[in-house]
Amino acid sequence: MEFTIGGRLEVRITPADVGKRVSVRRRTDGGGTGAEFTDVVGVLTSWDNGVLSITRKSGESVHIVESSVVAGKVVPAAPARRRGPAASFGELASVTARAWQPVESEALGDWRLRAAGGFTRRANSALPLGDPGLPVGEALGRVRDWYEERGLPAYVQTATGAEGAQELLCAELERHGWRREVSAEVRIAALAPVGDLEADVRAVRLTREPDAAWLARYQRFSTPGPHVLRVLGSGPSVWFATVPVDTGGADADPDAPPAAIGRCVVDGRWAGFMAVEVAPEQRRRGLATTVMAALARRALDEGASAAWLQVEEDNEGARALYDGMGFAAHHRYHHYRSA
Repeated sequence: MEFTIGGRLEVRITPADVGKRVSVRRRTDGGGTGAEFTDVVGVLTSWDNGVLSITRKSGESVHIVESSVVAGKVVPAAPARRRGPAASFGELASVTARAWQPVESEALGDWRLRAAGGFTRRANSALPLGDPGLPVGEALGRVRDWYEERGLPAYVQTATGAEGAQELLCAELERHGWRREVSAEVRIAALAPVGDLEADVRAVRLTREPDAAWLARYQRFSTPGPHVLRVLGSGPSVWFATVPVDTGGADADPDAPPAAIGRCVVDGRWAGFMAVEVAPEQRRRGLATTVMAALARRALDEGASAAWLQVEEDNEGARALYDGMGFAAHHRYHHYRSA
């Protein structure tokens, strides 16, 4: 990373650059005889009392003492995309929200308070997509009260790592004592290559609603109730995929947990993939690929051309699978919980 002009390191950022994406080189005490340096890239979220705070695309906040900075500059808001469809953060935030809708919601300015009986953080968190119409501290108090009235923990869902994302809000949440619990990537890809994956999709059954067998395989269906079915069934055009266990010709129990399942929501040009799960004893047979290919082909038939999905950062198996399908990270989202 180049910081020099005419061979000299320069600091070309000031407190006026708060809110911009920057690259900073700082001197660290490595315990050796000479100076050591590290680079930090992210959004400059504050510069107060001699300390710079930078939020990386991972959501991690880094605090740097001003006196240790040896070079710094403003860099482009987001790196150029090398593959996949073009998409803004705002477009994807709206599309992903429509694919997993709460049972109850209420507006707080441009924020949306969402609840679904505690079923998943995504359906039980505040979604801030603009100005809440109040100072942030006051808005967060309203969020806490709203969820407390429903007997639920207060969460705010934020995003980092894309132009127009919410690093400044992440830093504000931390200053108010909220703590990040879970982070995940939003990945995107062209849809046609997913539909073209080599897979025998004849065994995949597609339905508009999840049946008892599908729900028996779904890991998150631990607290059955109408709120779960409402969230699962929400979205513009929803499809559920089921791959029954191969019984070798014998009659199978129609309500027995299947070998694999998946869910897809088609919304204009986008197809979102969720709940792709394979029974442990059925893994390494390509069933996840089969489910994805079958759902992608149905989405292509409905006119979609781009794909998205969400994967938690510690799910190495899923990340490797989606790498092979051409999915690339667009941004990350995080759930912050009130202290």
